Amino acid sequence: MASIITATTSSGLTQSADNSGVLQLASGTGNLVTVPSVTGTAMVSGNMPAFAVWGSSGTSLSNNTNTKITYDTEEFDTNNNFASSRFTPTVAGYYQLNANLLLVSSSTGILGITLYKNGSLFKNGSQIVNAGDYIGANISVLVYANGTTDYFEIYALQNNGTTRTTLGGQAYNWFQGSLVRTA
Repeated sequence: MASIITATTSSGLTQSADNSGVLQLASGTGNLVTVPSVTGTAMVSGNMPAFAVWGSSGTSLSNNTNTKITYDTEEFDTNNNFASSRFTPTVAGYYQLNANLLLVSSSTGILGITLYKNGSLFKNGSQIVNAGDYIGANISVLVYANGTTDYFEIYALQNNGTTRTTLGGQAYNWFQGSLVRTA
């Protein structure tokens, strides 16, 4: 049995208790939320870190060189974990990270996108062969962050023969993520 706080229309707020360490919030018709016994911080939707950023101007990519993508505009950063084109989560847990790039190139070649963790290649995203005027790449990964020293950055590589620049803009050059669950 759990400690239950129930809201009913006939008797208002009622409480029944035990010593299980579980708290249940209920309506008069059944349980709505169960909060297990926790140690540390309990995350609720209002305090889970999330961010979305984009590059207003593109990033110049030298031919055959992994290059860090620049993000200079924040849509939101709920826990102030994004700075200098780097996401540094301060809550240990599992994060969904997503990014997208678009490059204008009429020549034959590839565009690849990668997620770097702590300054090293961590996960490869798509690597698209150019078939027209535009070439795009994206990445979507679930990653663990320790909440103290881990950080994440987006890099890109293209081999279209010369230096190319990614398109700037909210729709083309973005990086975003959110905490899925704590560790």
